[in-house]
Amino acid sequence: MSSSDIFIGETIGTALLTLLGGGVCAAVTLKSSKARNAGWLAITFGWGFAVLIAAYVSAPLSGAHLNPAVTVGLAVKTGEWGDTPVYFAGQLLGAMLGAVIMWVTYYGQFRAHLADPEHIRDAKLGPEDPHPHDVAGPVLGIFSTGPEIRNVVQNLATEIIGTAVLVLAILTQGLQDGGKGLGVIGVLITSFVVVGIGLSLGGPTGYAINPVRDLGPRIVHALLPLPNKGGSDWGYSWIPVVGPLVGAVLAGGLYNIAFA
Repeated sequence: MSSSDIFIGETIGTALLTLLGGGVCAAVTLKSSKARNAGWLAITFGWGFAVLIAAYVSAPLSGAHLNPAVTVGLAVKTGEWGDTPVYFAGQLLGAMLGAVIMWVTYYGQFRAHLADPEHIRDAKLGPEDPHPHDVAGPVLGIFSTGPEIRNVVQNLATEIIGTAVLVLAILTQGLQDGGKGLGVIGVLITSFVVVGIGLSLGGPTGYAINPVRDLGPRIVHALLPLPNKGGSDWGYSWIPVVGPLVGAVLAGGLYNIAFA
């Protein structure tokens, strides 16, 4: 695979991932959405199908990493780090593009939701708050993750564990396969792994398990002209970046010890 193929494939694939994954969060959350209040099961399966579609489309070009944690885990497994920056660049750009397209799709619903007096009240911070950007706004959860209980050690451990499960499941499929990318069965397995992680381990933090899936849309949330959107919770933002990368390294190391 050439660097241009990798960059284009990861950009397209990760854009589809955050468009469809963020889209199910928007559908379940926003006022005037037909799927509002569909619940956690809809979110977990929505993200699973997002992985399925994004990986299937992008696999011929880039191997469908779509996640810096997957890229790092594969690099630890193989010792090949040369294309890592290209993967990272495509993934971050794609994650941001997908979040923007999701916002365009639900533009009317965002406006209706954020015009609700209850959400306006939630978005407004008291003058005594010294860190307004560290507070999660009322629609931030559509773009990025956040913990139910703020505990740095627990939140970080949750992201490490969830990502280690994901990456180990991918590594044991042998997804490199001579650089040809994912087969259809591998895509299906990975999609169901993501659903399983969401159902079993997603409760504490919303299971980012992917640094750019959280960081890219969080940047978009901070930049978009959303009235009454509140803060982007930058104080938490490092956890869904660092945790998945640590989990990926651990999974890669475990693979090399136990399976190589």
